[in-house]
Amino acid sequence: MSDSTISTGLDQEARTWLRLQQRAHREFAARVAAVTDWDAATPDTEWNVRDLVSHVIEEQQWVPWLLDGLSTGHARSRLRSLEDDLLAEWRRYSLAATTAWRDASPEARVQLASDSVTVIDYLKEQVSDVTIHTWDLARAVGADEQIDLELVEAVWTVFEPQKDALEASGLFASPVPVQEDAPLQTRLLALTGRDARPV
Repeated sequence: MSDSTISTGLDQEARTWLRLQQRAHREFAARVAAVTDWDAATPDTEWNVRDLVSHVIEEQQWVPWLLDGLSTGHARSRLRSLEDDLLAEWRRYSLAATTAWRDASPEARVQLASDSVTVIDYLKEQVSDVTIHTWDLARAVGADEQIDLELVEAVWTVFEPQKDALEASGLFASPVPVQEDAPLQTRLLALTGRDARPV
């Protein structure tokens, strides 16, 4: 699906984030296609490559059900175990999620595990998650680590205002010290506890 297929009936913010969602998925897909060792270590210290890719796919599994109004409990009962071919699974669930985002009303409410948020806020969260994990996967498999600049800029607007809460959430490691004039991608990754320096 190309960026041009996005509905013109949406406001600018929604159109922008729908375009970014498609772009984030293309970026992640390119790194999944580069995987040769599914047992390789990743920057997410508790996950190998298979675990990381499975996590991102599983996040996509939830999207159509939650956007359809199901609670997390009911949505969980609809999920199925992933098949071994994770590239095929990514393509399947990426398409399903992308279609669901396109058809959802941005201001509708989505019930997450501990909160109720708007569709657009859930979309921003998901785009951010896929974008950060794209870098993780690229670092793990030796692929191109440079993420699309518009994606980086957009995700920065999501994470930077939350910088004091990110570490406290338990979802991220402690921020990595970087120079104030470091590239934005480096600063974004540092906010989430990732060291982008060459290894």
